[in-house]
Amino acid sequence: MCQHRPRCPSATSRRRDAARLVAFQPEQGWGLLCNGVVIFEDYGELLPDGRIVPAHRQLAGRAA
Repeated sequence: MCQHRPRCPSATSRRRDAARLVAFQPEQGWGLLCNGVVIFEDYGELLPDGRIVPAHRQLAGRAA
């Protein structure tokens, strides 16, 4: 899917959220990365195969 050089991390990589943003809907709270991963403002992710990755980073200003 990614046409960048060097290639962005794949959707199965641990660094998948480092891929480039290709679509962004801030009013809806999501973005699409070039590797097919949908990222959400709460830091959750939806992988191209439909698997859900729960929020895995603490939101700024929130206590753990």
